[in-house]
Amino acid sequence: MKEAIHPKFQEVKVTCGCGNSFMSGSVKEELRVDVCSKCHPFFTGQQRNMTARGRIEQFNKRYGQK
Repeated sequence: MKEAIHPKFQEVKVTCGCGNSFMSGSVKEELRVDVCSKCHPFFTGQQRNMTARGRIEQFNKRYGQK
């Protein structure tokens, strides 16, 4: 590997749109993300509820009273 051509890998602060922040490694100085493990539906357990809600609404739309 050549010397002095690789970016410096460092520990940086990652800030989420929900306000959560944590430390990670990157070549950038600071990272901003839209979703993290604290607010993403898959990690919070809300994903299952969201898909069920969609199926319930679809059932009511198709067979529900008008």
